Amino acid sequence: MTDDTRTARGTLDWQPLEQHTDLVAAPVAQTEVPGLLVAEIDASLADTAAFCDAYEVSLAASANCVVVQARRGETTTYAAVTVLGTDRADVNKTVRKHLGARKITFADQEHTEQATGMTSGGITPVGLPHGWPILVDQRVAAEPELVIGGGVRGSKLLISGQQLAALPGAEVLDLVIPVEPSA
Repeated sequence: MTDDTRTARGTLDWQPLEQHTDLVAAPVAQTEVPGLLVAEIDASLADTAAFCDAYEVSLAASANCVVVQARRGETTTYAAVTVLGTDRADVNKTVRKHLGARKITFADQEHTEQATGMTSGGITPVGLPHGWPILVDQRVAAEPELVIGGGVRGSKLLISGQQLAALPGAEVLDLVIPVEPSA
């Protein structure tokens, strides 16, 4: 099956999140995003490419969320950056400038897990700590259905880009590094 014929739903058994909160991280289970669906997956297949291949999900309908740590002087800000699985976030320029930081790095895995109550490889913008900026790429916000982490490596959420853009602290921006045309 080619990516052109795949969808966000793939071959997964999607169920209402409110009936299966045991499949997600506690902060995700406590969110109030209506209509979220969840599917259990093999945790060893949580990484985007492996997940999409195994469950026949379109890479263009899969969103990745990374947590960055932005610093300016004594101030440190943690933020979530969400882009499509086909894209790469411009962390060093666009995200750094938007957050007003002098230095930006990917956040430490251990700190991220403690601060979010989620597991690396399953981090999702749904249920992040209050006050964290959630930067959503405009391509993500435009998608009618997306797959994103469930806060743990063993599940995925089905959500719309509109729902991601409506999360508390969410901002929609052009976050993707432009692809240089071939010569």
